[in-house]
Amino acid sequence: MELIQSFSVDHRRIIPGIFLSREDRVLNGAVTTYDIRLKRPNKEPVIDVAAMHSLEHIIATFLRNDPVWKDEVIYWGPMGCLTGFYLILKGDRPPREIYELILSAFRSVNDAEEVPGATAKNCGHYLMHNLEMAKWYAREFAAYLEENADDPKIFEYPKTERLTTNDGQQFYDS
Repeated sequence: MELIQSFSVDHRRIIPGIFLSREDRVLNGAVTTYDIRLKRPNKEPVIDVAAMHSLEHIIATFLRNDPVWKDEVIYWGPMGCLTGFYLILKGDRPPREIYELILSAFRSVNDAEEVPGATAKNCGHYLMHNLEMAKWYAREFAAYLEENADDPKIFEYPKTERLTTNDGQQFYDS
């Protein structure tokens, strides 16, 4: 079975940033999945689950209400490893082109007075939210993005090296 694209990223070397995870061609253009990585995998503590849930609600609401981007947003949701989020947009922009959007989204968390949709009617686990921790993580990531805006490493995935045998078989180091 072929290794899927998201597992070809060398998680030992990835840093927080905004990365292009995959591009898919569709009938009328492209759909792009971005890896919005807040934590270094396997090196930093993961994001608190309740805070992650709150970030998901607040930022999804921000993105789907942004006057410029709302019609481009397909999905915003957490990674299973709790180190970041996936954003799926229509089109095929490089990660640098969504920098301001992501920075604005994380800055907006600090202005939230409540978690949107955190009711039994609107959410599958409405009691599992932590607005104050979500604000802390959002401030931390926004500051990191601002400090590293000119560093190309926050926009480029480190790839897993592939060893190839003489007969063409590939082995992955992860």
